[in-house]
Amino acid sequence: MIVSASYKTDIPAFYPTWFQTRLRAGYAKMVNPYGGQVYTVDLSQQGCDGFIFWTKNAGPFTDALAEVADRGFPFVVQYTITAYPRALETSVIDWRRAVAQMHAIAERYGPETVVWRYDPVFLTALTPPDWHRETFAKLAEALAGAGDEVVLSFATIYAKTKRNTDRAAERHGFTWWDPPADEKTALLEDLAATAQAHGFTPKLCAQPELLPDPLFTRLQAARCIDAARLGRVAGQKVSAPTKGNRPGCYCAQAKDIGAYDTCPHGCCYCYAVQRPELAKRRYQLHDPEAEFLIAPGTKVAGS
Repeated sequence: MIVSASYKTDIPAFYPTWFQTRLRAGYAKMVNPYGGQVYTVDLSQQGCDGFIFWTKNAGPFTDALAEVADRGFPFVVQYTITAYPRALETSVIDWRRAVAQMHAIAERYGPETVVWRYDPVFLTALTPPDWHRETFAKLAEALAGAGDEVVLSFATIYAKTKRNTDRAAERHGFTWWDPPADEKTALLEDLAATAQAHGFTPKLCAQPELLPDPLFTRLQAARCIDAARLGRVAGQKVSAPTKGNRPGCYCAQAKDIGAYDTCPHGCCYCYAVQRPELAKRRYQLHDPEAEFLIAPGTKVAGS
């Protein structure tokens, strides 16, 4: 089984000690956020085929990555670098530090161990289309050689996303909008061309409606949890059926050991956080020695 750590929260940035404790114990526990069932996820070499890590700051995870490699597990880091302004991402590290970290991972473990994510693409008065074109080009140039793939997607506007973004917009004095599909596709095609010019294969995450004709687009459908890539890192085949999390998702089957409402990065567009203050409080209540990232039944004032 492939283990995801985690598309629900940034374990490398905020929970490295917990992860290493669970790795040494050989298991972690997680709660199904929809049904409430409790699962034990095998982190032993016999039960885990490898890890997919998701982060915006791999610095605190340096020792953990080394331990994962020393124990013989293959891994891939999905590294999000967007260089958004603080009004959109209150606590994300400077993009130059993130670029240096991504290069360091590629140099130490190989370029196939890291995938750049430029997502979500989010249009605001602070980040209009031309801002994305210029910023993406700057990042692609800085990241050249640190990987061979970039994953793109437009922000999905859930009710909580709209609420949190409206609050940020009022606080910082900007406007935002969700453009029509044809405008999204046009911008994505421009970013894809830039990606290719710098050695990255552009992929689109779970938005097939923005690929109107796959025969004539630069973009391919992404497999963010990619068994084939993990197998190339491992030097042997990793088998896992395709089992996406939503329509248009082609990820391999995996177990995720994270928890929603636990990432304090403060990104207003985040689908995994109801309210930034709730995530910060849950982070403060976290016990790095516990079996769960956040114990079932943990009560937070105002939640």
